[in-house]
This record gives sequence, structure tokens and C-alpha cells, in this order.
Amino acid sequence: MIVEKKSLRAIVEKIAAETPIADMHTHIYPPSFGPLLLWGVDELLTYHYLVAETMRVADVAIASFWKMTKTEQADLIWRELFLKRSPVSEACRGVLTVLQTLGIGGGERDLNKIRVYFREQKIDDYIETVFQKANVKYAVMTNDPFDNAERNFWMKTGAHHPRLRAALRVDPLLMGWDLTSNLLREQGYEAGSALNDASLAQVRRFLEDWADRMKPLYLAVSLTPAFAYPNGEEATCIIDSCIIPFACERRLPFALMIGVRRQINPALKLAGDGVGASDVVSLANLCAKYPKNPFLATFLSRENQHEFCVTARKFPNLLPFGCWWFLNNPSLIEEMTRMRLELLGLSFVPQHSDARVLDQMIYKWAHSRKIIANVLADKYEDLAEAGWTIAEEEIRRDVKRLFSENFETFVSAKGE
Repeated sequence: MIVEKKSLRAIVEKIAAETPIADMHTHIYPPSFGPLLLWGVDELLTYHYLVAETMRVADVAIASFWKMTKTEQADLIWRELFLKRSPVSEACRGVLTVLQTLGIGGGERDLNKIRVYFREQKIDDYIETVFQKANVKYAVMTNDPFDNAERNFWMKTGAHHPRLRAALRVDPLLMGWDLTSNLLREQGYEAGSALNDASLAQVRRFLEDWADRMKPLYLAVSLTPAFAYPNGEEATCIIDSCIIPFACERRLPFALMIGVRRQINPALKLAGDGVGASDVVSLANLCAKYPKNPFLATFLSRENQHEFCVTARKFPNLLPFGCWWFLNNPSLIEEMTRMRLELLGLSFVPQHSDARVLDQMIYKWAHSRKIIANVLADKYEDLAEAGWTIAEEEIRRDVKRLFSENFETFVSAKGE
């Protein structure tokens, strides 16, 4: 059915709202992982975005804040950011969107009354509620075998859940061999003090063991702005000798998330990380050297986005994804989505939730869907003005491609 221009925007918004999503990068866990699965209003309020925002305005020392119970921390944040001030930041608005979607909206100011709803939830049923409200088919976790707590759950129970997939995180492998070798030895791998062939074989064995256990959709690493490839150092050696050969052998994409400055304010703990502009050429070097290996990538700094898009035009083995972390704000999502559509057409993944708290999937997708739909509607209107007829089934095809098929095709092709 051909869509008339006057009804185009409403149809695009409807299709964007109805289309299920593959959420390709999150930090959520299955119920079998116990306390690692974060959910509920107190976890929403004590999310590190809101902790950092609260510390800007509250007359409370950060050391005192960390001595509070979770409930006390949530009470403080609610009081400072929602009651003393209008909750206009995106992180605050997100909490309200979650409450409204769950039927707890209407400007409820009493946090204890809000808590009643979450206390009544059974976690297995609530997970399904969240996925249905967010209209997410499944979510990809971030799974770190170097994290002691997470590793214990993998060894005991595994992470079998119909709504969750795994991604194997390999950050510590690239953080200096002294650290890496110690971590490997702690898990029983005979990594020597020197990065030689024998040690590299242990890295490969580690990757093989954990990939067999996790069945990941891709390998992933978060990197600082200082990341450079090639640089003649240990990280380059491990990438060339272990990660890329292993990824090619298993036909796994390698996802690089680049640009986080670690702990610029350590007192804030998880909220203490910052952002910096990175070297996009290093990513181009990887894509050029390994044209048969698929790379997923996202950059944290706004300043990198244009060069990143231009680079992606040159490498079909590179799939840009999401508006990561500090970029997950409406004005920047809109800017980046427009740029990517204009430079890459429909060949990217516009968003991932990056949710650390289960409930965050609701607001991050509700907000992003509207922005993506608005930008797409503008582009379809541009096509209509250029004389191109637009059919509703074509819009559905395009949105499905952006919301799930680009990622799923990329991970299933795996280097072909």
C-alpha cells in the first residue's frame, strides 16, 4: 500500500512502535545469577548516572553516600532530583517513563508507595513484563569471565534464559600482560610471565573454554581513548595472535567500544568514568588488515562520530552500532541517527539499550523509538518530495532491518 505524504509520519511512528527489537548490548543477567540481576525502583534510582547527578547538588559527602543503605541512597536521590528539582535530565525522565509504562505514573511523589508495586513482583514474570513492554525479542548480555562473581554463576548454573544471549567480554586480555597473566593463572591457565608462544596458547585455550561455555554471539572489549592499533605492544600481539584468529575460527564478530576514560573521579566508583576523543584510524587499520573478520564498533565521544561514519562507508566488514553511554541522550541520538542515515543508508544498528538495570530497557527503547521514527519520517518525506513513492511494507522492511536484521545478519554471516 502506497503511503500518502500526509499520513507518512504517523505510519512510521506506528511501525517503529510495533516492531520488535534485538537489543544487542546490555548489562543485564538471568535470575539464576542472583544479585547480579538489578531491577526495581531503588536500582533505577541508584543507577550511576543519577548518583553523579545527585552528587552535584546534594549536601552530602560522597564517602557518606556510600555508607548509606540502598534504600537510603534511593531516598536521597528521589528527594534531591525529583522533589527539590524538576526531573528534567534524561536519566530522571527515564525513571518516570518506566513508572508510567508500568502503570505507576500520574506524578506519584511517594516513593514508598511506588516500592509496593515492585515488592509484589515475581522476578520471572516481571522479566517477561519488561521485555513485552519494551517490545524486545531478546537482549545480549555483557559477560566477563574475569569477574569473580559472574564466573561463579557460569560455573554453577550457566545463563540459560529464553530472552538472553551471551557476549564474551575480553577487556582484561588487553590491559597489560602482567595483569592478564596473573588473572589467567588464577583460573588455572599456565600463562608465563613472558608473552611468548606458550603464553599465547593459554590465551587461546581460555577463549576456547569460555566460548564453549557461553556460546557468545560476539567478542567484546571496552577501550580507552589511548587505544592504538597497531602499536607494537602486548595488546596488539594478543589481538593479532589470539583474538582475531580465534574470532575467525569461530566466526565471531569482534565488538570494540572505544572512548571511556576510566575513573576520572574514583570517589564516584562506577559513576566516576569519563569520555575522550579516540583514534578512529586504529579501527580502520583493523578492518583493513582483517577484511574477512566482522567488526562491530561504537565510539563514546561525539567528536568521533563523523569520522567513524566515513570510515564505516569504506569497510563492509564494519557495522556501527548504538549511541553508547553518554551519547544516549535525545539530542545526540537524533544527530547521530541523521548522520548515519545520510552517510550509511540503512546499513547500521541505530541503538542498543546498554541497560544495567532490567527496567531501563523500557525507557531507553521508548525514547529511542520515537527519535528514530522522527528521523526516518523526515527522510521518507524527503524521498516523497523527490518523486519516490513509499509503500507501507517497505517502511516495515526498513525498520525491521534497523531494529534487528542488520545485527542478526551480521552475526550469522560471521566472516563469510
